[in-house]
Amino acid sequence: MLHESMRVIVDEHSALGAMLRSLIMMIDRGPMDDRDQFFDVLRAMLFYVDEFPERLHHPKESALLFPRVALLAPYTHETIRQLDHDHVKGEASVRELQHLLLAWELLGESRRFAFDHAVRTYCSFYLEHMRLEETVILPAAKKWLTDADWHALDEAFTLNADPLVQKSMRDPSFDLLFSRIVMQAPSPIGLADA
Repeated sequence: MLHESMRVIVDEHSALGAMLRSLIMMIDRGPMDDRDQFFDVLRAMLFYVDEFPERLHHPKESALLFPRVALLAPYTHETIRQLDHDHVKGEASVRELQHLLLAWELLGESRRFAFDHAVRTYCSFYLEHMRLEETVILPAAKKWLTDADWHALDEAFTLNADPLVQKSMRDPSFDLLFSRIVMQAPSPIGLADA
């Protein structure tokens, strides 16, 4: 049985993974003819990464899922310690990416490499982080958590669902953000080439 909270976590990971891969694709493509639009899309993407995963997704994992799994499956302690450390590190990393992007935009090509390197490092780190959650923590949760545990997790994870994933719970204030990314990003990320 796939519990609602587990489905939400996997779906949110999928949406975030797609955003991270799209970020790399944007950087590989470069500003081309429309520098302003390029930087606008990158800022919107980084804002999403900061706004949802760092502020809503991670706190639910660290406060609700990880402690219960650690209690019932002690073999996960080291992985959970690493994942919690990643959560703490993640917010600062996104802020650093936003700063490096601004430096590239305002100070020019001499700042491009620092942003490019930092984004690639962050994306690799984050994709590995999600892989660990899905291959170590979620299987342990599925094996050891009780129905009462799942009920509490299901309530919490569906309460603040990612607006990219949960269309029925979409916060209208995010519509402009999603439109900006989709309408301004070039294909295959968005529709700007269409």
